[in-house]
Amino acid sequence: MSTLPPCGLYRTVAAVGSIPADRLVYFHNHGNPGPGLYVPTKWSHNRATFSPSGMTIPSEFDPASIRPLPREGFYRVAKTFHCCAKKCVEFQPDAMVQLGYNGAGKPILFHPQLAGGVITTPDRGNLIDDDMLANLVALTIAERKEGGGGDGEDNEALALPRGIIVH
Repeated sequence: MSTLPPCGLYRTVAAVGSIPADRLVYFHNHGNPGPGLYVPTKWSHNRATFSPSGMTIPSEFDPASIRPLPREGFYRVAKTFHCCAKKCVEFQPDAMVQLGYNGAGKPILFHPQLAGGVITTPDRGNLIDDDMLANLVALTIAERKEGGGGDGEDNEALALPRGIIVH
């Protein structure tokens, strides 16, 4: 087998074992019992959750059968572009968007909205052509674990009265 690609999001461009072409998958290039593909089981906040049990890649696996995809998350639009050749939706420079994928591994852009000091993302977005992904620049946004369980590892903010400064 040739060198394996890095772990990450991919779209199958040919069938791999029992997984057909045009499926969103997570490829894990190591593990027990070996490298494998994992399919999404659900979506939450426009992000795929992948099955904990995947399919070990077959011995005849061709890395060209999967196409790498940019990570899900928030991006900045670098230059004006349209979703597709029909020009249904125009994306303007410096807009913040959320990138997600459907089950076929097709990219979807969501338009975050600010309301009451909170940024939310809608559950509906716009499909875009693959070549439009080049117009996006990944943003780094700190994330807090869901639930805020107080385990000390989720960097929860301190709740202090207004005007108190902590050094």
